[in-house]
Amino acid sequence: MESKTKDFFDQVYQVVRLIPKGRVTSYGAIANYLGAKSSSRVVGYAMNASHSQKEKVPAHRVLNRNGQLTGKHHFPTPFLMQELLEKENIIIVNDTVQNLKNHYWDPLIELAL
Repeated sequence: MESKTKDFFDQVYQVVRLIPKGRVTSYGAIANYLGAKSSSRVVGYAMNASHSQKEKVPAHRVLNRNGQLTGKHHFPTPFLMQELLEKENIIIVNDTVQNLKNHYWDPLIELAL
């Protein structure tokens, strides 16, 4: 992996580790926070590779902008992402977080405090 990409992935992991239990964010919100607004896909690549990190990365808390569990196929089972979110009292229906507005965590806002 190229050093620049690795550094970006590390920044993504640092942000994701700050997402509180019971809250979720989007690939785009993380990219925007890191000053790379059009790099939400690269944030997704980072989430796909997050299982290789020594320090746990709660990748299950990162969704697409519509609250859909688009990354679920990158977990050991296709149901694990939903199960982890449900353990945090987040309701999922048809692979989509319900009441997304109530659970949404925007690092640009939350980390500016």
